[in-house]
Amino acid sequence: MPPEKSPQSSVVYEQRVVIPNKHGEKLVGLLHQTSSKKLLILCHGFRATKDDSILVDLAAAVTREGINAFRFDFAGNGESEGEFQYGSYRKEADDLRSVVSYFSKQKYDIIALIGHSKGGNAVLLYASMYHDVPIIVNISARFALERGIDGRLGKNFMQKMKKDGYIDVSNKKGEFEYRVTKATLKDRLSTDTLLSSRAISKDCRVLTIHGSKDEIVPVEDARLFAANIPNHELRIIAGANHRYTGHEQELTSLVLGLIKSHHQTTLPLRPKL
Repeated sequence: MPPEKSPQSSVVYEQRVVIPNKHGEKLVGLLHQTSSKKLLILCHGFRATKDDSILVDLAAAVTREGINAFRFDFAGNGESEGEFQYGSYRKEADDLRSVVSYFSKQKYDIIALIGHSKGGNAVLLYASMYHDVPIIVNISARFALERGIDGRLGKNFMQKMKKDGYIDVSNKKGEFEYRVTKATLKDRLSTDTLLSSRAISKDCRVLTIHGSKDEIVPVEDARLFAANIPNHELRIIAGANHRYTGHEQELTSLVLGLIKSHHQTTLPLRPKL
């Protein structure tokens, strides 16, 4: 006879969900449904999509625990409507607000927002503005937003921006990928990570995970989040790069550990016999 299925291995249904943002753009996502009403929302990074392997792996892991997961494309990315923009930190936090509002109205209990890289910035910004989600997981987000720009735009990007008013970014094959305008560059440079970090409620548990060998965002950025967010836990994965290549299980287990510990502390107490 086959072994009986535990509640954690219950059937998971996948449903495509379309949610309008406040600009009328349709955000497309995939809901992994279990029998529970608890929900995690997963956010992708720069130039990525909801199908990023980090998000796919996390969605699979949490649904095995009987918790729903929703991964979606920010506007201008993947299947979602809108034009891709370089900065758009606040707009992505607004997109996330539309998603949270949608599922709240559907009577889901949103227990955590999880973001990788730029998606980490989105979930942290959200937490600084709205205080309605108890857990935030920031995976490899950048604290110092003034850094890392020249890696994409070139060393003399400010002179080029002043001269032309925009910078076109191409891939390694020389093919056009996206345009950076003065407005989108300003959006990035005017996003105050220090201020928003300090504005997160102490009732919100924030976990920052970062790889010690991250080649995109220096590990010291993770320590800056730790120094400025009121209720914060920092976990550095030794040897991990920005994508956690070869360290996927460590990443997943850290996220699950926090979710499960919160889940257990919020369960109703059983009366003593």
